[in-house]
Amino acid sequence: MAPVLLAQGQPVPAAGAGLLDAGARAEVCSRGELDTALAEGAAPGSCLYTGPGKTEDELGHAIARGVRLFSVDSPTDLARLGLCARRAGTPVKAILRLNPADYPRGAGLAMGGAPSQFGADVAWVRASPERFRADGVELVGYHVYVGTNIDDVDGLMGWFALALDAVRQAQEALRLRLETVDLGGGFGHPYARPGDRPAWPGLAERLASLLADLPRAAGPPSGRGDAPPVVAFESGRYLAGGCGTLVLGVQDVKRSKDERFVIADGGINVLGGMQGLRRVPPIMAGVLPLAEPGPDGAEAAADGAEADGAAVLAGPLCTALDLLNHRARLPGAAPGDLLAVPNVGAYGLTAALLAFLGRDAPAEVAVDAGGVRAALRLETAYRRVPERDEANAANEMNAANEVNRVNGADGASGPDGRATGERAEMR
Repeated sequence: MAPVLLAQGQPVPAAGAGLLDAGARAEVCSRGELDTALAEGAAPGSCLYTGPGKTEDELGHAIARGVRLFSVDSPTDLARLGLCARRAGTPVKAILRLNPADYPRGAGLAMGGAPSQFGADVAWVRASPERFRADGVELVGYHVYVGTNIDDVDGLMGWFALALDAVRQAQEALRLRLETVDLGGGFGHPYARPGDRPAWPGLAERLASLLADLPRAAGPPSGRGDAPPVVAFESGRYLAGGCGTLVLGVQDVKRSKDERFVIADGGINVLGGMQGLRRVPPIMAGVLPLAEPGPDGAEAAADGAEADGAAVLAGPLCTALDLLNHRARLPGAAPGDLLAVPNVGAYGLTAALLAFLGRDAPAEVAVDAGGVRAALRLETAYRRVPERDEANAANEMNAANEVNRVNGADGASGPDGRATGERAEMR
């Protein structure tokens, strides 16, 4: 079994390097994540490049930098990868992402088992296996990721059983020389609240039993002999979640109507921005004071503050959505205090609305064994886009036409034969 570190799970240089040194492999889903992972010391040949909607430009960049294993989500995605591989004169391998017929209950965020942009429906694969072939690419396995942040062993085992069933069904149709099976993740970890990394008692033994009958490859020898396929798990949140604390400065404490507001110098621009957009359930940041309240805090507590310190913790942005916790407990909080939000090592600033309203990003400090390993600040800036080269534009159009030719004039079709509109338009 191989742990896979999602680059989005720990995107901070130096912090991710420690996990790579411990034996994790990097999964990336963008040009920026790939470049960061390689700068941290990841071997390009061990990286897995994933994500729907991959463009010709980023695939070409990944191949040029040495990536040889990709996760593909559809015949169009596979055809585009094959085109880029042939153009580079470099054969590559891919694992096919599957969307199972069902999804596990209890997942914090469902990413499959329902209509989804991720993966190919297993029914589609079984109905049209000939669609999942492309010159220049060898399919060598499967990728299944249905949900995330599952917090109990039974829930995880139910998820992995569904994933393996999807693999078995697809393998009956495709008969691949199986080298890699990526069963995704789902390993939960407290996020932005106090708590310890779960221990998962008995999970290893139950997984070993479940994986004992993993289907073997069919077809000619793959060079691996009788070796079973590598089974990978995406453990970024679980590995990195406890490796970060957000420090906020209190800027104001005031009352509005019947509520007390504590306003900090960071909000959804530095933490959980997707929750702020209500795209996933909102966070309830668990906040801990870094020191006992000073004289100003005692005065604020006496000035009409609730006895239990009940407050709305808000950020500095000019939007009513900028709330980190509408039921925080912050007795005695006063301007100048520092607050700590624990367990924010996973995703970090890259999941926040960092560019919204143009506020400066906070510094990120990587600490190891009591010493500072790196102090960094992520910057966003505009850069001028060069004029489009007409020759390159013609190449892009030819590439789009080739992908569409492989998949039919009306784009890729689903298991019922109707067009799904997966026409590739590369810019």
